[in-house]
Amino acid sequence: MERREFIKKMLKRTAIGAGVATAGAAGLVGYYQPRKEFYDQPGGTTGGKDRLEGQKKVVVIGGGLAGISSALELARKGFEVTLVESSASLGGKLTGWDLDALGERFPVEHGFHGFFDQYYNLNEIFASAGVKQEVFSSAPGYPVIFKNFPEEIFGQTPKLFPLNVLSIIVQSKRLDMAAFLKNAKGLLSTVELFRYQYDKTFRKYDGIDFMTYCRRGDTLKAFVDTVLHPFADATMNRMEVLSAAEALRYFHFYFMSSPEGLAFRITNRDCMSALITPLEVRLKELGVTLRKGNTARRIIVSGERVSGVVVESPEGGNPLMLHLDPAAVPQTSFAAFTTADGVPVMVGRNGSGYAAYDGRCTHMGCPVTPDAKSGGFLCPCHAGRFDASGNPVSGPPKAPLAPLAVTLEGKRLVVKQAGTAGKGAGEVIACDYCVLASNVRGTRELVKGSLLNRPEFESQVDALGEADPYAVFRLWLDRPLASSEFPFYTVSGYTYTDSISIYSDFQEPFISWATKTGGCVIELHAYAIAPGDIRPEAEIRAAMLQELHTIFPETVKAVIRHELFMQQSNFSRWAPGDHAHRPGIETPFSNLFLAGDWVRVDAPVFLMEASAFTGRMAANAIFRQESVMQVPLPIVPMQGLFA
Repeated sequence: MERREFIKKMLKRTAIGAGVATAGAAGLVGYYQPRKEFYDQPGGTTGGKDRLEGQKKVVVIGGGLAGISSALELARKGFEVTLVESSASLGGKLTGWDLDALGERFPVEHGFHGFFDQYYNLNEIFASAGVKQEVFSSAPGYPVIFKNFPEEIFGQTPKLFPLNVLSIIVQSKRLDMAAFLKNAKGLLSTVELFRYQYDKTFRKYDGIDFMTYCRRGDTLKAFVDTVLHPFADATMNRMEVLSAAEALRYFHFYFMSSPEGLAFRITNRDCMSALITPLEVRLKELGVTLRKGNTARRIIVSGERVSGVVVESPEGGNPLMLHLDPAAVPQTSFAAFTTADGVPVMVGRNGSGYAAYDGRCTHMGCPVTPDAKSGGFLCPCHAGRFDASGNPVSGPPKAPLAPLAVTLEGKRLVVKQAGTAGKGAGEVIACDYCVLASNVRGTRELVKGSLLNRPEFESQVDALGEADPYAVFRLWLDRPLASSEFPFYTVSGYTYTDSISIYSDFQEPFISWATKTGGCVIELHAYAIAPGDIRPEAEIRAAMLQELHTIFPETVKAVIRHELFMQQSNFSRWAPGDHAHRPGIETPFSNLFLAGDWVRVDAPVFLMEASAFTGRMAANAIFRQESVMQVPLPIVPMQGLFA
């Protein structure tokens, strides 16, 4: 689209051409608004029975938003559902736990608490579980703090196009319409944000990263710096490694063709008690069997169908086995090893003998690492700590690391699971259908261990990737953050810090703690740490603390009364070229379906909404086979306004 054509079309669609009457302008603006639609599903949503007749068993693997959404819909329609979750709690990235600190008990989570109005499917799931609207508060604005230029504050934007876009430009200190219109080549790349069309967009732009897209298109630098870069980083994938097509879908979903704009709500309580606990209560009310703390190890197939799932409970399961050269074990500390099945194992010396532990944290299964400072073990995901005997000493873990037996057989050390003699290879849960809704890592491990003999499908799953690691750094300070005006800040231009949340401004019990002590609670997020910036934990903490001091200088003199640092890698990767090779909802097996934000779909959904959407899609695929009425799936418009 040439610049002249764009301006002409813009004037026509926004009804601001010369001589257009006010009434006509209002009519055209109203006519060309993006509106909520419903996804066009195979078989439609009006035919079929209201509920299942007879009995059918479904195993849903994964207790995050995708698995919860699928299990809820299936149970509501009369299916007998078993939900298997390897962690001790449901919720996935929204899960939470309690932390004892400063003589009090605080709820802790991963820090994802922004819920957009266009999360249509997720919001319906919350509503169906009776989640109260009182747990949400409207976000007062969207400020962005830059390292090298003045702060930008984007307030509540209008929901009418083009007023929503124009308001961004009007509010910005660096953007103006004249600069856009003068930048002829760059204007075209900007227009593509309004021309999203699934097939065409992915065919043209999935092969390059979003940074390259902006550079090749001469996108206005101020627009990249002010809007595109900071918002793209919130995908948890760096702009330099994010597919340009995925970025265009992301902006289409969140703003460019969403009738809801950037309006979002925040939880004034922790996500676990506000959202996940009501969902769990509803699952139980519907008769769903919850197998928390159980890991699905293998899918059993018979011909073209899944007949069952092998589940390992904490008390049994597949025997663990590791062979080592004794010289690999250090003299004075533990070392981390990995079995052929990918299980982390900690091995060290114990006097003249050896000691070993299963290296999976008993909280949520993250691999622990030896902690040289204490001689014990640290879980970097949620700051859980164990002593040298594997006993939990701080953080969320309640159970000790499982001890392993170590014997010297010839010249090799044999490490194996203690007390597993005579036990079987896990429990088999029979099923008529299976929904695999685990995260990328869990899905890869499960499919690999199942020996499905479907090379193309197994290759697709094996190619799924995880984004760069992210870090969460929460600080209890002895004084208030007097200069802050908002509870959230997006941050751009710093090595690590991508956002700052002032918990003591929006969430209990941190508000009360700050009122009582005169302090504040701040959380820093590093969305995606580039490989070249990976450092030991202490160095990253120090760097993020220094960035906080630069952004809010009054924190330099603050005393840190308590701190919590977590680092992990479990967000889905959306790199150039990934999309075409992703598996879809359906699989080579007629009764096995996939769900998660990593599943290939043509719908404009992203992040948490993609999880809820695909969970419902998987349930609908089962409903079609059983002639049960499907659940309607609301979405933002499938195409951009100028597509």
